[in-house]
Amino acid sequence: MKDFDFVVVGGGSGGYAAARTAADEGLRTAVIDGSEELGGLCILRGCMPSKTLIESANRLQDMREAGEFGLQAGNPGFDGAKIIARKKRLISEFAQYRTGQLENGRFELIRGHGRFAGPDKLVVRLRQGGEETIAARCILVATGSVIRHPDIPGLAEAAPLVSDDVLDNPQPPKSLLVLGAGPVALEMAHYHRALGSAVTVVQRSPQVLSSMDRDVADAVQHGMERQGTKFLLGGRILQAGRSPGGKWVRVAHHDREETLEAEEILLALGRDAATAGLDLAAAGLDLPPGRPLATSDTQQTSVPHIFGAGDVTGKLEIVHIAIEQGEVAARNAARLLRAENEPLETIDYRLRLFAVFTQPEVAMVGLSAREAGELTLDFAAATYPFNDHGKSIVHGRTEGFVKLLADRQTGELLGGAVVGPHASELIHEVVVALRYRATAAEFAKIPHYHPTLSEIWTYPAEELAG
Repeated sequence: MKDFDFVVVGGGSGGYAAARTAADEGLRTAVIDGSEELGGLCILRGCMPSKTLIESANRLQDMREAGEFGLQAGNPGFDGAKIIARKKRLISEFAQYRTGQLENGRFELIRGHGRFAGPDKLVVRLRQGGEETIAARCILVATGSVIRHPDIPGLAEAAPLVSDDVLDNPQPPKSLLVLGAGPVALEMAHYHRALGSAVTVVQRSPQVLSSMDRDVADAVQHGMERQGTKFLLGGRILQAGRSPGGKWVRVAHHDREETLEAEEILLALGRDAATAGLDLAAAGLDLPPGRPLATSDTQQTSVPHIFGAGDVTGKLEIVHIAIEQGEVAARNAARLLRAENEPLETIDYRLRLFAVFTQPEVAMVGLSAREAGELTLDFAAATYPFNDHGKSIVHGRTEGFVKLLADRQTGELLGGAVVGPHASELIHEVVVALRYRATAAEFAKIPHYHPTLSEIWTYPAEELAG
């Protein structure tokens, strides 16, 4: 039986970060991953491939708007096969790099599917055949998530597309019903609309991006509506099926029912924790299939030497958070094994980041106004629109605004949000300010080159400082 100090189940971004950190701590470390391809969700089927497709869509949209800038671009179109081929080439390069990191010998990589045979023992069904048993003093579960398939009558028979299908589809459908209005749903809606599909987003919540403030979410929706995306919000999906011309969903909406039809349906109603096959009960972690693995701020489960990180925990399913969780778990495992009563490290979600690559983009960091209100904080908020900002006018991107929150008593910045051009880049200036607990007055004094998009932050900062 092989024996390790620290075993990671799952070799995605969070699992790799944990293994690397554990090896640096001097722990005898192994990673178990039985996936056909190494790399994890972000590299293979999430962040990187989706943003590659969206980049093509955004370039096409820019070409269509060339006349506004005195340019001639003719009648721009696209070659779907070449878009997918570029995506495959780039993702292959990213995945090869991650595979090299996993195989570089700093820790042992075991290619197989692991399951618990006790709180400190794992049985691995090897990809090449057979099984082996592994003993581990500490274990990290970092198995990620799987697409959620809700129990809606007729939906399975309608065979909806999921995000994995979109990433390899060279011919977008002429029309698309998107079920859901979270990040994946909206990004895929934007991608298809930019390539010419007629898109309708169907969501049970009365707003898109339900975790965001209403004014921020509404700005995203209005921007997408101006580009032709339709929205049916506050609607409950009753049934789905196939029709001679495509597929349909039946929706209860405002005390009436209506049927929406399209060539295809895209299912984007969230993801569930990937715990099937782990036999968590054998480790003392019995929970229903798909339910997230509960962890504390030390990343420990109810079994102290078993940790969780990434999507499987259901906390902020974002790559940089998964990486941080994995690193915290590894360092805490090292502290437990040293048995020197060292205080365990806790993760700080104060700087949590969130971005959605729609058009316009949206990003936020720290607290939203709604969250600050729920915490009964005494705060003030200030906004400033892009349609009154010189560089965004030059760019021809005037939709949206920036927003800052600050504590009324201390002036410390609590959060920020941006809807508009390059939001996913602009938000990082606020991240730095929050990291060093800057006040609105201090933030307002930071010099900004003119004309730049980033100088827009000075206006709400000055209002809060005043």
